Amino acid sequence: MLRRAISTAFGVIFALSLIAGNGGDPQKRFTRSQYIDLWKDEAIKQMREHKIPASITLAQAILESGDGNSELATKANNHFGIKCHNWTGKKTYHDDDKRNECFRKYDNAGQSFEDHSLFLLRSRYAFLFNLKINDYKGWAKGLKKAGYATNPKYPALLIRLIEENNLTQYDKMALDKGYKPRNTPVAKKKNPSNNGDEIVVTLGKQQSVYFSDNKIKYIVSENDQSIERLAENLNMGNWQIRKYNDLEKNARVEKGDRIYIQPKRNKSKKYDTHVVATGETLQSISQLYGVKVKKILKHSKLPNNYKVKPGDTLNLRSKGFLFFR
Repeated sequence: MLRRAISTAFGVIFALSLIAGNGGDPQKRFTRSQYIDLWKDEAIKQMREHKIPASITLAQAILESGDGNSELATKANNHFGIKCHNWTGKKTYHDDDKRNECFRKYDNAGQSFEDHSLFLLRSRYAFLFNLKINDYKGWAKGLKKAGYATNPKYPALLIRLIEENNLTQYDKMALDKGYKPRNTPVAKKKNPSNNGDEIVVTLGKQQSVYFSDNKIKYIVSENDQSIERLAENLNMGNWQIRKYNDLEKNARVEKGDRIYIQPKRNKSKKYDTHVVATGETLQSISQLYGVKVKKILKHSKLPNNYKVKPGDTLNLRSKGFLFFR
């Protein structure tokens, strides 16, 4: 019955709801090809947003969740076997290396894929992002080196899954600007106090995460704090907070600051220019639009050490010209 249903659009939606934890029957098992088809678009999305190869994400999910059929996957929507590690969200307990170990529990599998990406953005995995984005073998070996898994054969298992199932095709799709993925389930709800931005996940101590106009995830700092403390609360590396927000090494975060938890974009999707107001800096303008400081300078044909002045018109994408008062 399930095999026939998945061959139709309705069947795909139904299958998604099962994996998302919406009352599916755990006795109904998914084949590997069905599992890949259901979650390839989410893996592509994660690659585009977080620069983690889609092939690696899918191979890890297949291996860790048993094609979505493991107890952790069916009862806790945990498709990557991520343990609690200072997690303050929902929890479940499962025998692994030791008896009754704590694992993260999600409302749906989409949250598991997102949290897996955020988990890999910690400093211990930072060296992986220096590899070519389609170097799945380097990623497989690097994950073992960084301590993601204890099985000495873990890299070989991932590489075999990728090659046997041609998962590298999804890396190519992620790099193809014309590729249009099918929607996959992600928990969302509107935040009426934030002009319609969407809350998509919670991190660390239930920190809400929003989408900017430029479609980049960010949090709003709840208090004055150091970069180190904020990074610890978000399970991220100090370098990521500084790099993603163009912050100096000794900078501090103030209450109410917008802090991006993924890289800003190379250009604005909605705006052409910005006229500098009194008190604004390149960094504050960069935060406002979600465009990297160095790209604003490049679009505006300005040197890297340029100090903006009130009245300057800055280009937020390559079109247009720069005017000064």
